[in-house]
Amino acid sequence: MSLTERDIISRYFNVPALAFQRPEIILGPGDDAAVLEIPAGKRLVLSADVLAAGVHFPEDAAAESIAWRALAVNLSDLAAMAAEPLCFTMALTLPQANPNWLEAFSGGLAELAIEFRCSLVGGDISRGPMQIAIQVHGLCIAGNELRRAGARPGQKVYVTGWLGDGALGLAAQGIATPGIGFNAPLCELPAECRTHFHTAYFRPRPRVEFALAAAPLIACAIDVSDGLLGDAGHLAAAGGVCIELSPDRLPFSPSAHCCASADSRLRAALAGGDDYELCFTADQANEKELMAIAADMNLPLTCIGEVTAGEGVRCGGKKLALTLFDHFGDREPMLSGEIGQEA
Repeated sequence: MSLTERDIISRYFNVPALAFQRPEIILGPGDDAAVLEIPAGKRLVLSADVLAAGVHFPEDAAAESIAWRALAVNLSDLAAMAAEPLCFTMALTLPQANPNWLEAFSGGLAELAIEFRCSLVGGDISRGPMQIAIQVHGLCIAGNELRRAGARPGQKVYVTGWLGDGALGLAAQGIATPGIGFNAPLCELPAECRTHFHTAYFRPRPRVEFALAAAPLIACAIDVSDGLLGDAGHLAAAGGVCIELSPDRLPFSPSAHCCASADSRLRAALAGGDDYELCFTADQANEKELMAIAADMNLPLTCIGEVTAGEGVRCGGKKLALTLFDHFGDREPMLSGEIGQEA
């Protein structure tokens, strides 16, 4: 007997592992809409992303990995705003109702939802090409949300974690952008490297904990979803400043050092995207405290440049131009300008 829409919702999504209670959730799944209570002194922070099969993940990817990635990239947006996750809604379209796939997807979603105490409060399900649209809701202290604007000359630029592993992780699925690849055929990579890159792409770590702890020390922030060059450019534009990046300071994982050339690593970091680390600026006087917060979380934190007067982004003394990926265009992400040479 085939599953009905009601069956799918009740068996796999309106379950305690996903639709759990929080005091701010007055009414969750089951009605036409959810009802939330925003605590006094807090603001509601919203963000939404849609992930489509064949665009944001391979169509044959494991269901639990798709689920984790779909929620994680949204939680990363909350981290960039220093907002505590509260709940999320989800609209899901599927070509067919496969019980095994649905159970794995629900499990992957619940794993991350429980970790971040982010409850599923509603949504919709329909038949069609596979797409997952998630809207996350977060809370922040009124006036304390981080924004893209705020960079000022004299500040330093920092990034959490490693850069480039997201793009290299996509290459590990057999989908690479020009200039981003490995020193050897994919099948010849050490097993630990293949595992690392797969995890980096499908199970990115939203930096919520660090953002909440470090927010008072940060001037502006963004999550690295479109590549460091493009996202740092958003900070530069919002602040009306120039961001000077030092290519020799960019942090790369041991796997990236082992498996990818220096040029491939650099291009993956600058133009690859899908890292979901935080890039932010802060006064140099705050660096010691920021480093201590990151160290307590066993999280790499690296100063990768500085804010200067001017506009745009410079890397190694060169002003680089980046063609961003466009869902409705036909251009691949690419860099123009030589890296590492003084202008």
